[in-house]
Amino acid sequence: EDSKWGHWVAGPWRSNEGITALSQSLQPLWKLPFRAFRTDARKVHTAPARTTFLLRPLPILLATGGGYAGYRQYEKYRERELEKLGLEIPPKLAGHWEVALYKSVPTRLLSRAWGRLNQVELPHWLRRPVYSLYIWTFGVNMKEAAVEDLHHYRNLSEFFRRKLKPQARPVCGLHSVISPSDGKILNFGQVKNCEVEQVKGVTYSLESFLGPRTYTEDLPFPPAASCDSFKNQLVTREGNELYHCVIYLAPGDYHCFHSPTDWTVSHRRHFPGSLMSVNPGMARWIKELFCHNERVVLTGDWKHGFFSLTAVGATNVGSIRIYFDRDLHTNSPRHSKGSYNDFSFVTHTNREGVPMRKGEHLGEFNLGSTIVLIFEAPKDFNFQLKTGQKIRFGEALGSL
Repeated sequence: EDSKWGHWVAGPWRSNEGITALSQSLQPLWKLPFRAFRTDARKVHTAPARTTFLLRPLPILLATGGGYAGYRQYEKYRERELEKLGLEIPPKLAGHWEVALYKSVPTRLLSRAWGRLNQVELPHWLRRPVYSLYIWTFGVNMKEAAVEDLHHYRNLSEFFRRKLKPQARPVCGLHSVISPSDGKILNFGQVKNCEVEQVKGVTYSLESFLGPRTYTEDLPFPPAASCDSFKNQLVTREGNELYHCVIYLAPGDYHCFHSPTDWTVSHRRHFPGSLMSVNPGMARWIKELFCHNERVVLTGDWKHGFFSLTAVGATNVGSIRIYFDRDLHTNSPRHSKGSYNDFSFVTHTNREGVPMRKGEHLGEFNLGSTIVLIFEAPKDFNFQLKTGQKIRFGEALGSL
């Protein structure tokens, strides 16, 4: 029988006709759904192989991003709870890959788009609901505005840059340095070891922030050989120290900034850069945040020596305006990151620069951002501040 079976296998089924007949006999079985079959008493379900390993990038991206955002919110909640208990929390800094990932986001392009949107004139009937939502969200006090009627502001840009009533911000005349803007005090004190604290425990380089001191007519300093010598270049008088103060402007704050003292502005340096958020949480997370972002550095002199005011840009705040500087154009596509451009207000016809009086209008942001003051003063200069306190333009920062 084995020989007969072998002859049967090797016979007609080995021929082309046999193969054709076999395929025709099996064809009805292939048409059966291959989703379930029975093995003894168990029912086994299968799925098409093409859907088993199908990866959908959007849900994965949303899940990953949502999970990371949730983790960050949990970390912030835990920090707030520990602060309530009076415990000091060491800053947890972002890694290089996290900073690089954040900087890869096209914040400059998004900020330019936001700026264009702000210029769009709103219909008269839409102005009150839009501005009322913003007022409710960020706690804006419209009773201080020079014009309280919301229909007066044709677009968001005009609303952001609203002026205040003259009596809303009296300028303190008893102290030598006043707050240039409304905001929150993030940090202040003496500059030590050429490192400035943006918040407690998180620093940035003084030279990276202000830029190198090049030899010009209005800035007669030789190139710095070291960190200490760079700091010493800024301290021009014996017995003085270098001080700093960081003020954060929230979206609901008054967006104009003023001269913090009587001084003369001799030089402007514009750093095109990123436009990352500068809120206190980001300032605790990203080291040298202010050095990454676009900023405008005004330098000059006051009665005690060197004085500087820096306006730092942020997300949706690419527009920094200095009233007396018509040549300044921030967040422009023609400016590349990592560079800077200088402009001197000292000319052959004006040997002193631009004199500014304490409290005088100096510039404005389109939305909240940060002001950094760096100046020299005698050793007995005292700040009248507490870290984290709210402050308004015209109130005292410090005095001798």
